[in-house]
Amino acid sequence: MIGAMLSEAWMAMGANRLRTILTMLGMVIGVGAVILMLAVGRGAQQQVQASIASMGSNLFIVLSGSTTSGGVRMGGGATPTLTIADAQAIEELNSVLAVAPSAPGTAQLVYGPNNWSTQIVGTTPNFLTVRDWRLSSGFPFTDPDIRSATRVALLGQTVVRNLFGDEDPVGKTIRIKNSPYVVLGVLAAKGQSLDGRDQDDTVLVPVTTAQRKLFGTQFAGTVRFISVQAASAEAMPSVERSINELLRQRHRIREGADSDFTVRNLTAMANTAAETAQVMSLMLGAIASVSLLVGGIGIMNIMLVSVTERTREIGIRMAIGACGKDILLQFLLEAIIISVIGCMIGVVIGVGGALAVNKASGMAVLITMSSIVTAFVVAATVGIFFGWYPAHKASMLRPIDALRFQ
Repeated sequence: MIGAMLSEAWMAMGANRLRTILTMLGMVIGVGAVILMLAVGRGAQQQVQASIASMGSNLFIVLSGSTTSGGVRMGGGATPTLTIADAQAIEELNSVLAVAPSAPGTAQLVYGPNNWSTQIVGTTPNFLTVRDWRLSSGFPFTDPDIRSATRVALLGQTVVRNLFGDEDPVGKTIRIKNSPYVVLGVLAAKGQSLDGRDQDDTVLVPVTTAQRKLFGTQFAGTVRFISVQAASAEAMPSVERSINELLRQRHRIREGADSDFTVRNLTAMANTAAETAQVMSLMLGAIASVSLLVGGIGIMNIMLVSVTERTREIGIRMAIGACGKDILLQFLLEAIIISVIGCMIGVVIGVGGALAVNKASGMAVLITMSSIVTAFVVAATVGIFFGWYPAHKASMLRPIDALRFQ
């Protein structure tokens, strides 16, 4: 019986092909838009999460603060107020996993006929732990290199590509400010940071080498900033308070005076960016979902028109023995067919559109089976829901009234 009803529903829709196609179009556009918008939104969210992961976890950055001299207030970082000794003291605090002081600068690198200007960070071996940064080849410099201010370097992927091309740089010698440096290893790729900076365009050298032989320091042992990794996310508030108290005590800052340093919670800032991306993803999906509602209303309107046009047919069916349940099922099957076929076409268009956006613009997209299934189920449910009322209205007609309908 169901097979016969499906066949008849298909014939009824085929009798008005253009109207059926236009009715399906609402579901096609709705499902396609939802899948496309969710793919774009989740792709952006995935990019943010990848940037967060590349920074490391449970991170603080302690920056040199502003100072006042002769009534003139200097900008943040204008005068280095942090030292390697400060970093060593922070490392002894409870719930601190690793600490890495850093003295950054910019210099020109030369290897053979190639040269490249990049950021050079003087730091300690703990920098790799704090930033969760592994080596793709070679090995890191060590504490003896720090004590001896050895001329050694670790190169980022962008630097390797521009200086060496396809050549293996490990063991080779480059020149930085006309001094030779041995390449100990190559850093694994990190990609862009949250602010769009290329993290792979960097070189790591021992902090003492940067202070004594590359950039010099205004005061002996000073660094620009200190990276601190807490043992856990739960310990971060207490670690932040401890850092502030320790550095104010070490720098002899009296109560009520401004600190000459700034502690920034990078994890909190990164999580805020991730939450913003998630909200944007949900908003895109919600906006696209409106088209599903419009498609459902379109199905209801067309089905109401169909019921009106086929009132006499309904009367004849009832007169020869069809009951209200049969009429309800007949028209409901038509709504189901329109919804399901429209959803299937919409899935193909949505997935294809997302892939086309990725190929044309390079924008990250993330197509998940859950988004496809959700869009399909919601759209089909909306279509069936709006198709039920016209079907129910048809089933409630009295045979005599339906036969008299002109």
